[in-house]
Amino acid sequence: MDTRRLILFVIFSFSILMLWDAWQQKANPVVNTPTTAQTATPGAPAAVNGGTASDMQSTVNDGSFKLASGQRIKVKTDLFEADIDTVGGDLRRLVLNKHRAEEVKNGNFVLMDDTFKPMFYVAQSGLMGADLPNHKSQFTTTATSYNLADGAASQEVRLSWVGNGVTVNKIYTFHRGSYVIDVRYQINNGSAAAITPSAYYQIVHDSESNQGSAMMPTFTGGAYFTDADKFKKVKFGDMADQNLSKTSKDGWIGLIQHYFASAWIPKVGVEREFYTKKLSDNIYAMGVVTPNAPIAAGASAEVGAQLFAGPQTEKELVKGAPGLEYTVDYGWLTVIAKPLFWVLSKIYGVVHNWGVAIILLTVLIKAAFFPLSAASYKSMAQMRELAPRLQSMKEKFGDDKQKMQQAMLEMYRTEKINPMGGCLPIIVQIPVFIALYWVLLGSVELRHAPFFGWIQDLSATDPWFILPILMGATMIIQTYLNPAPTDPIQAKVMKIMPVVFSVFFFFFPAGLVLYWLVNNILSIAQQWYVNKTIHAAALAKKGISKS
Repeated sequence: MDTRRLILFVIFSFSILMLWDAWQQKANPVVNTPTTAQTATPGAPAAVNGGTASDMQSTVNDGSFKLASGQRIKVKTDLFEADIDTVGGDLRRLVLNKHRAEEVKNGNFVLMDDTFKPMFYVAQSGLMGADLPNHKSQFTTTATSYNLADGAASQEVRLSWVGNGVTVNKIYTFHRGSYVIDVRYQINNGSAAAITPSAYYQIVHDSESNQGSAMMPTFTGGAYFTDADKFKKVKFGDMADQNLSKTSKDGWIGLIQHYFASAWIPKVGVEREFYTKKLSDNIYAMGVVTPNAPIAAGASAEVGAQLFAGPQTEKELVKGAPGLEYTVDYGWLTVIAKPLFWVLSKIYGVVHNWGVAIILLTVLIKAAFFPLSAASYKSMAQMRELAPRLQSMKEKFGDDKQKMQQAMLEMYRTEKINPMGGCLPIIVQIPVFIALYWVLLGSVELRHAPFFGWIQDLSATDPWFILPILMGATMIIQTYLNPAPTDPIQAKVMKIMPVVFSVFFFFFPAGLVLYWLVNNILSIAQQWYVNKTIHAAALAKKGISKS
């Protein structure tokens, strides 16, 4: 196998690896995990998914999903604009004030919304037990508007429910500078009998929105974390096939999408069981149930959990709960991707421009792989020098491939050239390139991050397609720096490949294209230098002066 074929093989393999990795993210992002048998323990998710499912999910006979609405409570903080409905005390709409919508002109990013178009995404919670309020119960409120006051650390929103001698206050607490919201129930048992409440917390989402594009598929679906099982994803299709039922003493459950996440986090040390449920054709719930101790007649108790709802930035995720940092999922190359992002963020801390940080990181990576790249380019340069002799041999032996192969091997031995020398250095670098691809694709920090001029969002495509065109031009230059193929089919493939790759990069985020463009420019400079050095050595060997 000559070096030209090796190069084609490596490029093809790299393309297949990237496509396979994208396919895994899209079509098979989770490993199937066994579900535990459901039991009839009071307050456990067996009741959630079994006998009392109608108390928790609003469905009708035709399988459609309905959600009752009451009075809306408006909440404004430094980070959120929230709508809470008096039916269930649900969090029906949540806008992130520090993050813009996909189209900046549309205002701030809407994380949750109950309009069904373009998405359905709400956070619900309730109590399970005789005569206790769930997410379909009607609460009352003394105010319909709350604003976090200047200098205040938090803002409480209180809703009340009374029934059969039991009084329940559902209280949201929004904290300044935090994407973690406290949700707690104050239960006052004024009845004549003890009650045994269980609390449930769930996120309800449709299966059709937030799925990304065909060129850049992203995962939207359920996810949970326990210390025993670590981080697991749950596709909507898996929820449709079988309900999850997982008991644990720690962990959280929620929903993840590109750049953002939400998760219910029960209190530390509280027994919990995670569940998923299909509510209708395209509406799914994922949540957690926490059983609680009996509350005697005349006694009071408080139960609660936390809701993280925000961007997948490391500094915010670590404030939530252990394991939330895994929602930024780099797949099987996480061990490489996380250090790469750490270096990228450190560079950004100095230069304060993510585009410049990408350029400098590319230079650092190129410098780290300089010896390997040099070995690869040296092998290609040597093959380039032998190209005229290979062409002469092809003309000499014609269709006699066996003699042609023997003559080539003899020439390689004589010239002390390893035709495989250009392959291994490239293969070693491929995991780093793919890891950086996922870092740049998955980092919310690059969302709406400007570079300069016409590039005002490194996570979006280049609006004028200048970077992809330049990228294609650098690939054409690299093609001419490589040894010329003797096979006419290979020659045609090498001419077409820059065009094909350029078309792909028209749909990639500008940050990714910027990385590849800078990498190609550095590669061209290095390959040109190596070619020049090898050519000068070849001339000297023949006794020919460069002048």
